[in-house]
Parts: sequence; structure tokens; C-alpha cells
Amino acid sequence: MSEKPKAKRQLGALEITHRVLRKHIQPGDLCIDATAGRGFDTALLCELTGQTGTVLAFDIQPDAIASTKALLDTKGYHAQLHLDSHANMRQYAADGTVSAVVFNFGWLPRGSHEIFTHADSSIAALNAALTLLKVGGLLSLCIYYGGANGYTERDALLEYIASLDSRYYTVVQCQFPNRTGDPPFAVLITKDAQPPQEVES
Repeated sequence: MSEKPKAKRQLGALEITHRVLRKHIQPGDLCIDATAGRGFDTALLCELTGQTGTVLAFDIQPDAIASTKALLDTKGYHAQLHLDSHANMRQYAADGTVSAVVFNFGWLPRGSHEIFTHADSSIAALNAALTLLKVGGLLSLCIYYGGANGYTERDALLEYIASLDSRYYTVVQCQFPNRTGDPPFAVLITKDAQPPQEVES
């Protein structure tokens, strides 16, 4: 009796955003990992931007910055790592110069679920990211919720992205309505035109 084939790994929010980022980012681009975490998104951005590109990564947890540096070192990549809130990213790059900004909202993988992102700083960071993006730039968001951090941030983020002016931004939301629990979901935002007055952080 033949064995049943193994089920393929389910497509998740992270895989969706990574597929889009691989098609969008070019060598030489300036990109930002707004939530460095364990460094996997930072490493992907370094791979895609190449030796001629620049990657900035932010996190408020020293453990995250250390993990990111260790991962980059194993791969021979370099990024500018900042132990700072992603809400402050406009202090590190010029407006209208960034090709992509990557966010993972929630908690540090393999870290305490009692420490997580909050709506006020997250929305300030999104405002900053939209201002930094050049026309044609991309924001990718993976939104983790439920458990200790509940639904307050998720709901605030959904309200925020729904308020973006469709004349300047395209918003795509990728959810999984047939999965149980609180599956993370992805949001992709492109900056299609320059607003007459950018949002303030």
C-alpha cells in the first residue's frame, strides 16, 4: 500500500508578502524592515537589494537586533540595524526614496507574547513609511493578533488602511476565512501617486 503524499505547507501571510517582495525589489534599492524580529525579512531584503542596495532595520528589543545581526553574519549580509522604534524611521532616510517597507505586527517570534506592537506607534510608523516611500513603492504588512495582544491593534490597523485615499494608494488585504483560530493575514499597499500633502507622523 503506497503512502499518502505529504500535504503541502499552507500558503500563509509571510509567504504571500515574500513572493510579492521578490517581484518588486531590485538590486540597488533602499528598503526598510520596520520590525526586525529574528532577521528573516531583513535577510530577504539584503538578498534582493544586493551589494549596491541599502537595508535599514528597526526593533525596540535588543534580543531582536542581536538575532538579526547573527543571522546576517551567517549569510554575509550587511544592514543598518537600529535599536529604535519604527515610528522614528524618518530620522534615518529621506522622504520619497524608499522602494519597500516591511512590517510584522504582533510579537517577537520565539519571544514573549506579553511584548507586542501597539496601535499608536504602529500607525505612526505606517504614516512615516508612506512618506518615505517613492511613487511605485510597496508596504507589506503581516498582522498577527489574538492571544495576549488581543484585537485592538488589528482593528485600528484595518481602520487606518481603509482610510487611505484610493487616488494615491492601492490596498490589498489577504485573509484566510476558512481557517480556524486567529490566522495572521497580509496587507499590501502600493503608493501609486504622490499625495499633494503627505500624512504626518
